Amino acid sequence: MEWQPPFSPPSLPDRQQAGAEAELSARHHLEQHGCQFVCANYRSRRGEIDLVMTHHNRLLFIEVRMRRHEAFGGAAGSITYAKQQKVIACARAFLHHHPQFYNHDCRFDVVTLQRLQHSWQIDWLPDAFTT
Repeated sequence: MEWQPPFSPPSLPDRQQAGAEAELSARHHLEQHGCQFVCANYRSRRGEIDLVMTHHNRLLFIEVRMRRHEAFGGAAGSITYAKQQKVIACARAFLHHHPQFYNHDCRFDVVTLQRLQHSWQIDWLPDAFTT
């Protein structure tokens, strides 16, 4: 009998597909709560922001995190200080290139998704970190 590791991460295409599905689910969840979509996967040389949305004249920079289980702190626990700094730097680049949002207050939110059998458990964490 050949030895099999107890856990093998999904292949990159599967992981990318799951990530895209999670981001779309997060977007729909936020839209149901009154947010308006601005863009997805905004990239700068500083990093990437999963979702940019507006809500009551506030610009939201949203990090989407998906986990299969709650081990090691779950999805929210996976956002390190270094990751926060990358998101903040990328948000500054976004504002530099999109001056129409200068009059908006900005906020950094996190949306966590935990895979259930046939759906997602979605939690929206407003103001998850600050500059």
